[in-house]
Amino acid sequence: MPNYKIIVEYDGTDFVGWQQQKNGNSIQAALQEALFKLLGYEISVFGAGRTDSGVHAYGQVASFNLNKEIESDVIRDGMNQHLRPRLIAVKVAELVDDTFHARFSATKRFYEYKIINRRPPLTIDANHAWCVHKKLNVEKMKSDSLFFLGKHDLNAFRSSHCQSKNSIKTIDNINVYNEKEEIIIEVSAKSFLHSQVRIMVGTLVDIAKGNINRSIKEIINSKKREDAGQTAPASGLYLKKVDY
Repeated sequence: MPNYKIIVEYDGTDFVGWQQQKNGNSIQAALQEALFKLLGYEISVFGAGRTDSGVHAYGQVASFNLNKEIESDVIRDGMNQHLRPRLIAVKVAELVDDTFHARFSATKRFYEYKIINRRPPLTIDANHAWCVHKKLNVEKMKSDSLFFLGKHDLNAFRSSHCQSKNSIKTIDNINVYNEKEEIIIEVSAKSFLHSQVRIMVGTLVDIAKGNINRSIKEIINSKKREDAGQTAPASGLYLKKVDY
């Protein structure tokens, strides 16, 4: 059976997340529905990252098998036709090797978190960034973020809903940079715990506000969720790309 890979961009504001659920509209269900309308039979779509409700993506990757080979452009354009008016777009569709799987073949996932640090509320960036009104010590965020690099037990940085049996993860890269009122935090790793990036960001913000006196290193060593900071809102998080 022909195996296809697609790269998907979406605004997650009005969705319950990637995973198909009974309680609302999901990205996975929308893609499967579009394929059904295009081809006339049910197809299971597998994603590289199970983004939460409200989380966005520039480069989510998904894969699926079809009964017969179809031109990639027909898949891309046909799916986009049936996805309208939902804010989901298939940017690329391509035929790949039978062994490719969007989730299990991934070697690295890249996330980006967007903060706007200002007193006025957001307008254009509403639902697409976290507006933090108190002035943040960005240099403190930059220096403390480096403690995340490498292999650690990140039990303090996962939600109570996390089902992973192992909380040891390796952060390959983290970068905090700012321009005027905008602060961007980039994080990459092979895999992440549930809500890990959002808790990492929330903790850095609480440290930058002076609400937490412990360093990231001390919080990692404690392995206690209560020692870390808040969970940053989903609206500022983007799945940027996935490497294979």
